[in-house]
Amino acid sequence: MSPNRADASQRRGLSNQAIGVLISFSSAIVVGWAPIFGKMAFRAGVDPFTLVALRTSLAAGLLWVFYLLFWRKHIRIGWHNLLGCIGMGAVNGIGSVFYYTGLQKLDASLASLLYTLYPIWVFIFLSASGHEISRLALLRLGLALVGLYLVTSAGLRQPNSLGVMLMLASAAAYGWHLVLGQWVLADISSRTVALYMLTTMAAVVVGVRVAGGIGTNAVGPNAVGPNAISLAGWEAVAGLAVTTALSRLLMFAGLQRLGGVQTALLGISELVTSLLVAFLVLGDRLTLAQWVGATIIISSALLVSREKAAE
Repeated sequence: MSPNRADASQRRGLSNQAIGVLISFSSAIVVGWAPIFGKMAFRAGVDPFTLVALRTSLAAGLLWVFYLLFWRKHIRIGWHNLLGCIGMGAVNGIGSVFYYTGLQKLDASLASLLYTLYPIWVFIFLSASGHEISRLALLRLGLALVGLYLVTSAGLRQPNSLGVMLMLASAAAYGWHLVLGQWVLADISSRTVALYMLTTMAAVVVGVRVAGGIGTNAVGPNAVGPNAISLAGWEAVAGLAVTTALSRLLMFAGLQRLGGVQTALLGISELVTSLLVAFLVLGDRLTLAQWVGATIIISSALLVSREKAAE
């Protein structure tokens, strides 16, 4: 390859990485609203199973309408790739049930901080599969762990143990789904993956909701009584549905350009949105040590600019 072609190829690689970074940051900002809308829904009396079933079903429905109108070419998929999307959706669906059940038991800020552990699982899963991890990525992981230690150990009160375990399980599921996504995206458009992954998620969480339907909210246009969802509850569900659909589209587009490790570490920046909005809207408060930890985590994410483009 001539020097000019090599330079052009390098510039394209850097441009592709820059776009991937921007997309992943945008996804993180959008998904950072998830615990806020979740807490708003809980305050309105929506139970976790109903919440996750409604938000995922509505999000998948929004994508199908949009794709049928504007992105029909991205609906086509082969059986091999469909199986990969189904695997990702099943893992993420179960993880989302863990997430919202745990969120009900924790403050939104603490839940977000615990969920930020998912890059650790990405490192573990990719390392086990033989993926090469750079020294800078390990440094960033170390910084993130220091920050997470501060935010989880320096709070004003002890968190609910079951809530913590559920959130950690959700983080592990999300990390595994990112690793699966990196493999699936090697052969298929990120838009196609987002559609079928989210559709599978919806099927899984609706199944969980039906199986655990005793004591859950009544839904539908004719729902009445103490278990019916209020207007405030539907507003929170709608907000979650929009953020879910948009964040998945952005996240898979970034994952296709950056790979699992970079996408996971950039996703830590969603913590900024969650902490700020939880502080302003929900009244959550962190100690000084927890804010220091959050700052360290954010610094870890910003070091992505020093990484080379994913091959």
